[in-house]
Amino acid sequence: MLNLEEKLKNLPDKPGVYIMKNEDNHIIYVGKAINLKNRVRQYFQASRNQHPKVTAMVENIRDFEYIITDSELEALILECNLIKKHRPRYNVMLKDDKHYPYIKVTLNESFPRVLKVREIKKDKAKYFGPYTDGKAVNQTIELISKIFPIRSCSKNIEKIAGKERPCLNAHINRCIAPCSGKVSKEEYGEIVKSILLFLEGKQHDLVLGLQEKMEKYAEALDFEKAAELRDQIDSVKKIGEKQIIISSNLEDQDIIAYAESGEIVCIQAFFVRAGKLIGRETFFLSDLGNSDGSEIISSFLKQFYNKAIYIPKTILVSDEFDEKSIIEEWLGKKRGTKVNIIAPQRGDRRKLIQMARSNAEENLRLEMEKSEKSKKTSEACMELGHYLNIEENIYRIEAFDISNIQGVDNVASMVVFEGGKPAKKNYRRFKIKGFEGQDDFGSMREIIGRRFIHGIEERKKIDEENEDYSHGKFSQFPDVIMVDGGLGHVNAAAGVLKELNLSIPICGMVKDDRHRTRGLIFDDKEIAIPQRSEAFKLIAFMQDEAHRFAIEYHRSLRQKKVAKSILDEIEGIGPGRKKALFKHFKGIDEIKKANLEELTAVKGMNKKVAENIYNFFNK
Repeated sequence: MLNLEEKLKNLPDKPGVYIMKNEDNHIIYVGKAINLKNRVRQYFQASRNQHPKVTAMVENIRDFEYIITDSELEALILECNLIKKHRPRYNVMLKDDKHYPYIKVTLNESFPRVLKVREIKKDKAKYFGPYTDGKAVNQTIELISKIFPIRSCSKNIEKIAGKERPCLNAHINRCIAPCSGKVSKEEYGEIVKSILLFLEGKQHDLVLGLQEKMEKYAEALDFEKAAELRDQIDSVKKIGEKQIIISSNLEDQDIIAYAESGEIVCIQAFFVRAGKLIGRETFFLSDLGNSDGSEIISSFLKQFYNKAIYIPKTILVSDEFDEKSIIEEWLGKKRGTKVNIIAPQRGDRRKLIQMARSNAEENLRLEMEKSEKSKKTSEACMELGHYLNIEENIYRIEAFDISNIQGVDNVASMVVFEGGKPAKKNYRRFKIKGFEGQDDFGSMREIIGRRFIHGIEERKKIDEENEDYSHGKFSQFPDVIMVDGGLGHVNAAAGVLKELNLSIPICGMVKDDRHRTRGLIFDDKEIAIPQRSEAFKLIAFMQDEAHRFAIEYHRSLRQKKVAKSILDEIEGIGPGRKKALFKHFKGIDEIKKANLEELTAVKGMNKKVAENIYNFFNK
């Protein structure tokens, strides 16, 4: 194998991508060059003017590879893809670069829907995004469903058209019911066109189009259709009024600025369409080497626009950067027309950059506060390890609690904390099946046994498939187990683990006379933990959370039992219809409030039984 010096001598005078590796053969940096020989050699030439980041990186380089390309543009595209794949340590990276959500309009279907997705496919659908805020995406889709009556179901409309009754959405004017067979593709398609204009931020064009159609319906004396369009126009106008006009020339442009603190960089992007601010997104970058503004901006542009669906004609940025011309060429090819990247120094455009930078600074401040809180939760786990004399890092803790009322409806909860924070997607609930009556120790043995037997079985399957344990519901085991109770509860759980040949520390969370957290039972003795310590706060939080989750489950079971006994009194209600009612309405209170139309819309419900239910609750 050639050493570094020999490799440097053999570098070609051609464009391409270079890949730096450390002593473990891990990729630590990916870059592109118009001339590989000149660019790569620069890293290894002694220079006082080198950036500290470059100096630190070069100290870790033990090998490098390169890929020759036909042009600098090809090198740029390859560099983007390699950075996304390998996430090198010394590249400026989008922090937590998960699959950001997109809004998808399924134009590949005869009667399109609007969906939230996290992956773009070559399926002839139309995508908008990416967005960093999944909640905002949900709100946008909900808003669209209120303004434009399109379907939300996944049924094959062409197959069922005219064969099924329209659902509740049709009755409340949320869908024009193409399933009825009375709606043409052309009529439905007009609504979809309006939605596309809405998502593209072209509210002005959308309103003009809707007004033209409304007038035609009015002239044809179809006043019902005209009124529907009038309501749509009013809704769109109200949204348009809320949008801030920030550009008098009505152009499409993105505005990008950043703020930094240490290794964290916050990018604020404003999206302006037809002169109006239609949205903004906040991104965080990890910058290990404290790069300058030029590299921060160019790195963000490459990573963001590599997966962005829409590219505006103009992009305003806070800093000039070396790769501007080649990135403009790349974006121009993606857009299909010329793209201008401008770093304004004065005037209205500079004010827009300053506005974006102010927002970036505020979001960075909030992120730093959040990071400080996260640091405290990590300290709580470290403190807990100290009090329990556990040397290994404590990351995952599982807490268990039993709930019943005089031995009836025995249930248990399992709550999970990771890094000192609740991991609610991993919470689990158990019905005690082994016996009736009140036996907390027996209940604890049962749930600990079921939880870890499931885990052992899942691990075997996962090992066979060569997958990671994070793929299972129970396959990830905790570093510490907490049970709500004293020494008896701890011994009950410990006995089960011993039978399963598992060695996991178990603590009992004990309470005082007022049912407040007092301390921990561990290794057959009570450990007093200072009440003002982060560890004590974490234990109290876990104990309360486990209790809350168990009580909620117990309460829901009792409510269902009461509800089912009430429904048994209604003529025509059997097990199937009971199940359908609870699936449709989620609870007895919603069933009581439902009108005849809503009750009839329940799967398997006929008009006679719906009337029986309505009359029973509305005597």
